[in-house]
Amino acid sequence: MGAAQGPIFRVESSDSWCVSSQDHQFPGPSSCPQPWLVFVLNLGKDSNNVCLHFNPRFDIHGDTNTIVCNSKDDGVWGTELREPAFPFQPGSVTEVCISFDQADLSIKLPDGYTFKFPNRLNLEAINYLAAEGDFKIKCVAFE
Repeated sequence: MGAAQGPIFRVESSDSWCVSSQDHQFPGPSSCPQPWLVFVLNLGKDSNNVCLHFNPRFDIHGDTNTIVCNSKDDGVWGTELREPAFPFQPGSVTEVCISFDQADLSIKLPDGYTFKFPNRLNLEAINYLAAEGDFKIKCVAFE
């Protein structure tokens, strides 16, 4: 799934989920525990080399309504960065847009607020996407 520089994808959450890449859709699991506590998106080269660990936390691990971002280089986690902007609501449909270049990843939140996280691995392509937590993915679109 290598992606070029610029916008990589848009993630929407919903009651059921599919992953779409252009015109292809693949059905997936549809159970979602409530209430939302945490969800995670990992982007990078593989599970040991993650340029963005995007982790909005509703009330877990000592964080409340905080977005925690990090990276993992050869299996070693970097320093966490906390973003206080938190437009997410439990049980709601949401959209997150992420674009990147070799210097930074730009994360656009549902309310339009955008923040940057450094591309600590200097990746030119994203080949790995993993999602987990208390949410359902409706679509992942590559632009």
